[in-house]
Amino acid sequence: MENQVSILGPSGAPLTPSRARMLTGGSRTPYDAADLYGDHVADWQPYLWSPDGELNMYRDRIVARVRDLVRNDGWASAAVTRTLDTVVGANFHPVFKPDYQALRAYSGNKGFDHVWAEEYGQSLEANWRTWADDLGRYCDAQRNLTLPEIMAVAFRHELVDGDSLAQMLWLPERVGRGRARYATTVMLVDPDRLSNPQLRFDQQTQRGGVQVDSYGAATGYFIRRAHQGDWFSAGDSIHWDLIPRETEWGRPIIVHNFTPDRAGQHRGGAGILTPVLQRLKMLIKYDGTELDAAIINAIFGAYITSPFDQNFVEESLGGGGVGAYQEGRADFHRERRIRLGGAQLTSLYPGEIISTVAASRPAGNFEAFEAAMLRNIAAGTGTSTQQISQNWSDVNYSSYRAAMLEAWKTFYRRRVNFARGFSQPIAGAFVEESHEVDDLPMPSGHVPDFIECRTAYSRAKWMGPGKGYVDPTKEKAGAIMGMDAGLSTLEDECADLAGSDWREVMDRQAVEINRMKQLGIPLPAWAARVEAKKAGDPPQEPEPA
Repeated sequence: MENQVSILGPSGAPLTPSRARMLTGGSRTPYDAADLYGDHVADWQPYLWSPDGELNMYRDRIVARVRDLVRNDGWASAAVTRTLDTVVGANFHPVFKPDYQALRAYSGNKGFDHVWAEEYGQSLEANWRTWADDLGRYCDAQRNLTLPEIMAVAFRHELVDGDSLAQMLWLPERVGRGRARYATTVMLVDPDRLSNPQLRFDQQTQRGGVQVDSYGAATGYFIRRAHQGDWFSAGDSIHWDLIPRETEWGRPIIVHNFTPDRAGQHRGGAGILTPVLQRLKMLIKYDGTELDAAIINAIFGAYITSPFDQNFVEESLGGGGVGAYQEGRADFHRERRIRLGGAQLTSLYPGEIISTVAASRPAGNFEAFEAAMLRNIAAGTGTSTQQISQNWSDVNYSSYRAAMLEAWKTFYRRRVNFARGFSQPIAGAFVEESHEVDDLPMPSGHVPDFIECRTAYSRAKWMGPGKGYVDPTKEKAGAIMGMDAGLSTLEDECADLAGSDWREVMDRQAVEINRMKQLGIPLPAWAARVEAKKAGDPPQEPEPA
């Protein structure tokens, strides 16, 4: 028997186990989360790292693993692609909305009103399209991408690597007839090149390649001249340049954006797949194991057995050996090709038995396990399970609509954060040059310089893909009800459902109505009512569908 030790109380009686543990510093603490000795937490002793210390030292290893998953795994690639397509899409662009009230308050000029803001915004957007969608692609330093494509690549870096990074260049030598109209140029930079010189550990003023001041504000960026993986640029890859964050008058030089997890963080958190990295890798291994097993089962579908051992066969064949027995089997099957209606019938040699391999793969719980893992991955990446798997068979309109509304909150937040942190500084640099190069409409009287009111002049709403339609009838009817009740606007509905600009929609409608009237094509019901009202005719009741 084991010796049992009891702790006695003041009365001499043994204390209860729970009271004894409390007095001896056992597993009981005011918070279960602080328990040191419980079976489930005894080996769980994480360290309290600093915001930069917990990431910067391990960033390269994490990013390399995430990229490997995105390259080679369909689930990981789907999570990144679906997020990219929903947040940024193919034509991420600004709708300029200058803060005319701020300009009026600053300058005292009442000419800054909503009418001026509309005219200024449309003129600036036309100039933006000239630069961003230029056929010569002079907006890109490498002349490979348009601005929407640059935005998409930058956001993909942010999803996978945790950072988006670009350098704003001024290239007046490209400006000229038949060439670039603007000298402002964007050069995307791989976030791998942002690091401390000679890969030194973080210091007081250097954090993951970011130079900071005494307040922790970024003042410059240490960027390698070439990527460390470029063997043909090995010489440049060991040299770093310190590039200032901005010019003396505030024009951005380096645009660096990430979504911080904690205060005082200076690099991104290594992408959206980091929290589910191990689970994704485990799922890949499980998928591969099940596939290998299924292939083996398919190859070894059946086999023939014999009840005789080797010695018995040799004795029964008079010393002819196993070889004679095998020859007899071969002759037997060669001579008996019995067919019925074109199908061969099996006839066995004496002693032979056909056995089959039971195809038990994939395992019975494989589908449920995979679905549970995908739900975990979807929750960690802020997407829905159906978006990753592209399997819509198990959802109806209501459940999918609810899932999309929840996912849309995350998508919208990521869009706003990316637009503010990466896209808007680039737009501000362009608007600055546009004020110098283009003849933008301005009110008479005192007009502040761009530098004085940079934020007010450059303010924009960034347009990406809309939510889309699950049931077009219900959602369009709801949009009409919202506008009729004054709870929504055409601008909001166009942006929310289709990701389109309401002004372009209305301009297109005017063109189409005029064309229909010219060709004698019946107008849509809403357009017919408008035309009837213009002509003073009584409104017509719509015909029943």
